[in-house]
Amino acid sequence: MRTRRAVVVSALTAMSMLVVGACGATAEKKGTSKSDGPVTGLRIMVPNTPGGGYDTTARTAAKVMEDAKIASGIQVFNLPGAGGTVGLQRTVNEKGNGKLAMQMGLGVVGAAYTSKSKATLSQTTPLAKMVEEAGAVVVPKDSPYKTIGDLVTAWKSDPKNVAVGGGSSLGGPDHLLPMQLAKAVGIEPKKVNYIGYDGGGELLPAILGNKIAFGVSGFGEFLDQIEAGQVRVLAVTSEKPIEALKDAPTLKSAGIDMVFTNWRGIVAPPGISDADTKVWVDSLTAMHGSKEWEAELTKHGWTDAFMTGDAFATFLTDQDKAVADILAELGLA
Repeated sequence: MRTRRAVVVSALTAMSMLVVGACGATAEKKGTSKSDGPVTGLRIMVPNTPGGGYDTTARTAAKVMEDAKIASGIQVFNLPGAGGTVGLQRTVNEKGNGKLAMQMGLGVVGAAYTSKSKATLSQTTPLAKMVEEAGAVVVPKDSPYKTIGDLVTAWKSDPKNVAVGGGSSLGGPDHLLPMQLAKAVGIEPKKVNYIGYDGGGELLPAILGNKIAFGVSGFGEFLDQIEAGQVRVLAVTSEKPIEALKDAPTLKSAGIDMVFTNWRGIVAPPGISDADTKVWVDSLTAMHGSKEWEAELTKHGWTDAFMTGDAFATFLTDQDKAVADILAELGLA
């Protein structure tokens, strides 16, 4: 059976999400259906650097809504910093701006605690939970570690000198994953030498440049580099093998009793009107039901985890409490 912590983290990460951010857009809504015409004036904020999971999800969602003629002229922009909490603060400051939404996920939940952010997710307007994504443990192509067993052996012998990098700050999914993995293989989590990067766009150069011994993040962040032979996947953190990575073992099949899943979603500023909330939710629901989105789920290996409204709000509240409990146990909150 999984450890209590594995169960909590797996539940924690049972989701992968999109958050759309926008600032000061003034174009008016034309409608939410094809008969009314595409919605206009929407902006999506990505609270970390280009190239990471949030960025990929937001830009994919925007493209699908454009291609399916659900919305037109969607602007996606990046506002990185402090594990996503710079973007969170901007979102909260944009009170009443119904054209703005922020791409977010588990990483922002944790960063709000570890960064001691004044802005909180409870202040935002929940819109939709979008996707879930398993994690991957990867090394550069010339790494001496050929299997997850090789890595674990070296890691256990000298945890402080086997650096692990992730695309999130303390409290984010890429931080929680190696902490949980360490505990699962018998390493004291506080001894882990974790180096956080602001999204996958910064993590990949660190892996390719051998600045860290191994990296962890959502497996979708590495697909291009895996296909190009630049990085190797030692294991994935899903319950079952991943279709896109047929040769990669799960941690469980390698004898490590752990499952970990990340999630992403979308929130809007506080105080937006019911009408603006409906535009976002209707647009995202239409996107979710499109053949274009279905194709993107397959392409990126994302698991559909769509929910909106009160169900998503409840999920965020539960996630917030679970993350706070785990970070308190690690002495980080």
